[in-house]
Amino acid sequence: MTIKFDYFYERAMARHGSKNGGEAEVIRRLPRIANASELTALGDDRYLAAITKCVFRAGFVWRIIENKWDGFEEAFSGFVPIYWAQVPPERLEALARDTRIVRNMQKIATVPQNAYMIVEAAETHGSFGAFLAQWPHEDQVGLLLWLKKHGARLGGASAQYFLRMVGWDGFILSNDVTTALRNHNLLDASPGSQKELKQAQAVFNTWHEETQRPYAHLSRILSMSVDG
Repeated sequence: MTIKFDYFYERAMARHGSKNGGEAEVIRRLPRIANASELTALGDDRYLAAITKCVFRAGFVWRIIENKWDGFEEAFSGFVPIYWAQVPPERLEALARDTRIVRNMQKIATVPQNAYMIVEAAETHGSFGAFLAQWPHEDQVGLLLWLKKHGARLGGASAQYFLRMVGWDGFILSNDVTTALRNHNLLDASPGSQKELKQAQAVFNTWHEETQRPYAHLSRILSMSVDG
């Protein structure tokens, strides 16, 4: 790799900072990052809620899910994993008729499997948050593959957005991020492939070592560098 990250930071500043408050405006747009203690302290029910929100948002209008989210919380009784991991089928069938949520049975059916994943990880690590907290950020690809294998509908971008939502420090291969990487020949694998993920991981690992910036901030700044 020959491109220093400062090149992309300067482009992001030119697009979002120069006329809108300088560096402070770019910083304002950076995502929140949770430390290990915060990840561990977050309840397992909140992790199941976040996963479910990302699953339902995938391929749908995000605003609709956000507007109905209080109804989701009520309908899923607070997303307690130990309950949903062994929920009776009739409860899921009732949810498919519940107007408080988006009635997509395929997505409703992901909740028990994702709850079981959380319960299993919590049994070995004390909590799902503790499990996430111990996973090395330089191996985000490994975590994404783990979530895809053990969870439901957590392939593609859903797992990346889930990690961002709960504050785990990682990159997101959004359209803008992949455009920036491909425009500078830093990514040439097939979109959505494991090879693409590994290529992106290598790039972000290099930039992280170079700048000491969090992965999530590198990712967001890179997205802000793209002309739109």
